[in-house]
Amino acid sequence: MKKSIQTTAIVIMLIACFAALGWAEGATKEEVLAKCEAAAKLIQEKGVEMASQTIGDKEGPFVWKDTYVFLMDLDGKMIAHPIKPELTQRDNLLQVADTDGKPLFVEFVQVAGNKGEGWVDYMWPKPGEDKPAAKSSFIQRVKGTPYFVGAGIYK
Repeated sequence: MKKSIQTTAIVIMLIACFAALGWAEGATKEEVLAKCEAAAKLIQEKGVEMASQTIGDKEGPFVWKDTYVFLMDLDGKMIAHPIKPELTQRDNLLQVADTDGKPLFVEFVQVAGNKGEGWVDYMWPKPGEDKPAAKSSFIQRVKGTPYFVGAGIYK
């Protein structure tokens, strides 16, 4: 009986630790929507140059749990990406496809330009991993600008 209580206590403590560190669960759709809204507001209030520094900061407020916000323009150029900053060095990403052959960045631009916002499903590695995983990103156009932000959840 005593051993069972100790084991239960240890399990509860481990679960609490994982939850506190954000490991117990991934980002939620609600968090993604809120972070995209906050990033869009930052761009509108502070301008794209200042906002891109904050969004591109791996230790900043737009990186949480197992995901992050990225910033692109309607020409398909990555302006800020906190996990893969090398993506910002390319003229555009419109020719890049995921492992299933889906031109995800073309779809991002289409959603932002035509609808203003929406979800896009594709394959992309989780931060710190190389193997692609199923991901769904919310794309949100920043009103009055040629920019959009995105953030996703892994399935």
